[in-house]
Amino acid sequence: MVKRGRIVAFFLLLLIFAGTIGTTIQGITKDIRLGLDLQGGFEILYQVTPIDEDQEIDRDALEATVETIYRRVDSLGISETSVNIEGEDRIRVQLAGIEDQNKARELIGTSARLSFRTVDDDEIRINDKSLSLEMDEIDDNNEPDTEAGEIFNGSNLVEGSAQQEFHPDTKAPIVTLKVKDAKEFQSVTKKVSQLGDDPSTPYSENSMVIWMDFGEEDSFIADFNNPEEQGYISAPRVSEPLLTKEVMITGDFTVDSAQELANILNAGSLPVDMKELYSTSVGAQFGEQALNKTILAGAIGIALIFVYMMFYYRLPGVVAVITLSTYIFLILLVFELMNGVLTLPGIAALVLGVGMAVDANIITYERIKEEMKAGKSTLSAFKAGNSRSLATILDANITTILAAIVLFIFGTSSVKGFATMLIISILVSFLTAVYGSRLMLGLLVKSRALNKKPGFFGIKPSQVKDIEKGEEVEAKVFGRSFDFVKHRKKFFGISIALILSGAIALGAMGLNLGIDFTSGSRVQVLADEPITEETLKEEFDEIGYTPKKVVISGDDDEVGVARFTSVLSKSEIADIKGHFNELYGSNPSVSTVSSIVGEELVKNAIYAVAIASIGIIIYVTIRFEIYFALTAIVALLHDAFFIIALFSITQLEFDITIIAAILTIVGYSVNDTIVTFDRIRENLKLKKKVKTFSELAEVVNKSLMETLARSLNTVLTVVFAALMLLLFGATAITNFSFGLVVGLIAGTYSSLFIAAQLWLVWRGSMLKRKPIEYKEKKQNSGPQV
Repeated sequence: MVKRGRIVAFFLLLLIFAGTIGTTIQGITKDIRLGLDLQGGFEILYQVTPIDEDQEIDRDALEATVETIYRRVDSLGISETSVNIEGEDRIRVQLAGIEDQNKARELIGTSARLSFRTVDDDEIRINDKSLSLEMDEIDDNNEPDTEAGEIFNGSNLVEGSAQQEFHPDTKAPIVTLKVKDAKEFQSVTKKVSQLGDDPSTPYSENSMVIWMDFGEEDSFIADFNNPEEQGYISAPRVSEPLLTKEVMITGDFTVDSAQELANILNAGSLPVDMKELYSTSVGAQFGEQALNKTILAGAIGIALIFVYMMFYYRLPGVVAVITLSTYIFLILLVFELMNGVLTLPGIAALVLGVGMAVDANIITYERIKEEMKAGKSTLSAFKAGNSRSLATILDANITTILAAIVLFIFGTSSVKGFATMLIISILVSFLTAVYGSRLMLGLLVKSRALNKKPGFFGIKPSQVKDIEKGEEVEAKVFGRSFDFVKHRKKFFGISIALILSGAIALGAMGLNLGIDFTSGSRVQVLADEPITEETLKEEFDEIGYTPKKVVISGDDDEVGVARFTSVLSKSEIADIKGHFNELYGSNPSVSTVSSIVGEELVKNAIYAVAIASIGIIIYVTIRFEIYFALTAIVALLHDAFFIIALFSITQLEFDITIIAAILTIVGYSVNDTIVTFDRIRENLKLKKKVKTFSELAEVVNKSLMETLARSLNTVLTVVFAALMLLLFGATAITNFSFGLVVGLIAGTYSSLFIAAQLWLVWRGSMLKRKPIEYKEKKQNSGPQV
């Protein structure tokens, strides 16, 4: 008898899910913060260094610097600001959605140490004798009156007193300040006024030169003779002592530049020096294009997954679509509650997460289909399938999480975003794909409406065996069974040949390493029309820059990427942005990486792969045995090498996101391999004792056939997602997506033809001295003393 209440409960849950998602999704997506690569902005990593030898860079100094940076950024009215301390001497600044990036960069990086100095940057001397600190006293010991020519600095000024005003006579924009001690300022200006005015020089010797962030290489005389390189703010002549608290700074100011200087001075000088190690800036139009393209690619990929699941698994596939939709909603909700920043790799992780979340459904549904084909009732098959698939799903997800955690620890900011989204995806998918799907499908199964209706599960009646006759189900795919074990030497030979070819390619051509690993600069230009390499090179030549390499990409050849071996300075970046903004109406995206960061990224990449491998070995050893673990690692390294070799052959740029792709594949590859190993272990327990190689080979081949449909369906669904990102996603993740597609195919190949076969050869060689034997543990029948 059909229990209609359960069917009603199913549709009520469906309505609740649909209503909740439909009424809240817009608000959730609206509140999610977008990263720099999706809305424009820039990111800079600074190394903090002492101002002088006596200063110590401790936590207090770093926190004071962060506070000063926040005060400066607040003056720009930027709401989405992130300033974080990293390690013992680094600060990362991220500003999203800012239009004038050059202005913000200048505002943040300027140390803002105001200095009043003499024209020759020497101690103040009269009649070859230095002036003392007393206004009217001549010091006969000939000791300098000032240090390195500085006669006044920002520490003598009233904090927050800087204002943008207009000159009372010329009405030109100026900046006014207040000094703490009027008499001290009178003393200083008297000394400067006594320096006189040498008619043989084009400048007045009794000028007081006002500098911002004066450096050892700076010189007033050199800058005066070369106005285009002028580094000082102004050099007013002082003809008499000034007894006043008001200081007026004149110069070639606009209202905006005078206000900017006032803002910097009011925010305070940085208590440390900061050196740029890494920077990246993304134009707003680049961000908008990347967001639109990647969302479209993700939507197509997810739609293909949904259609395939419904086509192949029928009713369970429909349930999977419902729970996967809920999964996507929960991912966005959790991310919004975490106040996370959604980046381009983050969207890629979300889309990939859908493909991986399907895996839990596929493992369960394939188990249910097996049990139904064996002749069990729908309810019995449902219970048995769920029970037997849980441990496999858990093992597979934990290994992927291990790889994602390593990614988070060793990755840069954008890679951390990818890893965060991947970890959330795995955790949420476990809830929705395991418990959500079981709840929804369980309501339908337990209603008895699906009894004796295998067609709803994609099973033909002719495939169902008679359980009473003891008929066994023979695992087949496309109506055929395959003997994988028989051809193991061929598979080993193919892999060895491919590895050797890859090694030769790596030795001959190497990798086309991006600036992440080699240091340098990368400029990405978005044109309003198709461009060519020659055109872009000519434009760079016109402003005096020669890129090492230029690559054209985009759907209509509208994107040009120029690589420079040197790290572009702030002024050079400003020149390039100004030129291409005027030419094409959009700011180019610019990334710079110093050699220090490049070396660290290489080191961290090696650590990441090594630690992920060790973690997986430990986990698989605990859950299975050391032989399974070591063969899984061999397969894992096999897959990682394939990605590296193909990047060498194609000479596509190898950057930090490819390491993220490799580690994702590491997790996926072990995930796939563990599903096979889990089935081998299960079949060995059923066999109980294996003494000969042929018996072991039979178990391994049977296990491979039983998991083949799951392996193919999983790789197809994840490849759907990765391939759509490759074909339709943003240019910035094209190489990343290529690495994923290659790795996914390699991972499936290695789990079927390498890992299990290698384990068979290795473990089979030990059978004579160490046969495989599983014994039931004896239960204690009574109390013991």
